[in-house]
Amino acid sequence: MSRPGFVLEVDERTPPLLFHNGEGFRLERLPLGSRVVYPPESLPGIKDVDAAIDRALDHPHGSEPLTALLRGGMRLTIAFDDISLPLPQMKTPDIRGRILEHILERAARAGVDDVQLLVANALHRRMTAEEIKRTVGERVYRSFWPHSLRNFDAEDRANLTWIGRTEQGEDVEISKRAAESDLLVYVNINLVAMDGGHKSVPVGLASYRSLRHHHNVHTMMHSRSYMDPPASALHSSAARMGHLLAEHLKIFTVEVTLNNDTFGSPFDFLQKREWEWSARDQAAYLAAKTATDKAPVHLKRSIFHKIFSPYGITGINAGETEAVHERTLATLHRQQLVEVSGQSDVLIAGLPFVGPYNVNSIMNPILVVCMGLGYFFNLYRNKPLVRQGGVMIMFHPVRREFNQVHHPSYVDFFEEVLAETTDPSVIEGKYEEAYATDPWYIHLYRTSNAYHGVHPFYMWYWAAHAMSYLGDVIYVGGDRKTVARLGFRSAGTLADALEMASETVGRSPRITAMKVPPLLIADVK
Repeated sequence: MSRPGFVLEVDERTPPLLFHNGEGFRLERLPLGSRVVYPPESLPGIKDVDAAIDRALDHPHGSEPLTALLRGGMRLTIAFDDISLPLPQMKTPDIRGRILEHILERAARAGVDDVQLLVANALHRRMTAEEIKRTVGERVYRSFWPHSLRNFDAEDRANLTWIGRTEQGEDVEISKRAAESDLLVYVNINLVAMDGGHKSVPVGLASYRSLRHHHNVHTMMHSRSYMDPPASALHSSAARMGHLLAEHLKIFTVEVTLNNDTFGSPFDFLQKREWEWSARDQAAYLAAKTATDKAPVHLKRSIFHKIFSPYGITGINAGETEAVHERTLATLHRQQLVEVSGQSDVLIAGLPFVGPYNVNSIMNPILVVCMGLGYFFNLYRNKPLVRQGGVMIMFHPVRREFNQVHHPSYVDFFEEVLAETTDPSVIEGKYEEAYATDPWYIHLYRTSNAYHGVHPFYMWYWAAHAMSYLGDVIYVGGDRKTVARLGFRSAGTLADALEMASETVGRSPRITAMKVPPLLIADVK
């Protein structure tokens, strides 16, 4: 039986606390009286996953069974989440591949021979052949790659279809193949409450023409938490698009939830609270820290990107999008919600090595900002863990390094755009269109494995709410020149950071530390 999330008040008996540091770990002692929010322990995983997939497909919510929707001569398109989910990547077999096999077996029995599989990568980088193979499994890959299994291309104008506009004038333009199918099946892994629902098809299979309506500063500033869909303008926009799509296209949604089994051996000490560490856990921590402290940066990244998570599956639901997503969120909340009383003056977090946009890559400075201020800050319902005008302190080296293949426009964004301004609204108005329509960035997106030219803008907008809300942002261990270019401050130690924070919040601040990953959502009352 899992235990709920845990809120600890630091006293004299509290051991040093472990924080991620981007490329390793660090133990820190927090001031007495500080509050530490731990994620809930894992819910039990489903024992017979294949049986659960069958039940979901054969007894869907708000829809006929999948077999009743399949017939010979139809056009069937199956889309699935790209490599940005889950984080870290899951041990094989990937649940997406298992679900795809069940769907394809039903399609074959029904005589469906016009089947296309699409990676719903939107403006993300194309997945490599090996990454796709790992996701879908050997059988599906061998049967469909490369002609009937491919990455979606949001810049292939001949293969996009404009559906129409929502009541608020938002263009809905998606994959032509998906739009002209008799049935579109979407397979989603719901890692956080921001994902899934109507955010799947209208985002994952959309062009820039559509995405610009909700991936913008105004929408981000009116999304009180990306993890609380009813309070999110982003989700409201996606829902309007989804409703319009539902009038033109039959969509059958499959959503999966995972438990908090994020780290296996030898990193399973990261699953435990520090005072629960055994002698074996302490030895594993020391070995991991020694190795990562001494290793060159590229080797550290290689080590961490080889972590594959032993997630348990906590739920599989299928059918009509909204009926499915309601059940998905309920299961997700049972796993991740932690009740917290009141806000603090300072929020402390350690940022991990991987985020949605640097899998098998480098977490460059812009992605560091997105991870901390876009995602970690927003891991709440009702109110942020930190009060308005408070300070967020994060552990990360914030190196001025970029993957030239994956993030070419990020380099220019950092060197050219941020050299002039860090204001999201100014950046959007002055630079976005040029980057979004730049022929060279589009060429790299379409032919290489580069994120779209506009992608760093979206990452910056993702942090816009936190930037306007917080009084100060401090990176412990961050490269000073790089952090300064981002518009923030760096400190050598946590003690230095807290001293700097006192300029904003006073000398006796209320402090909260958030221990993520594994994941949590703070339900702040």
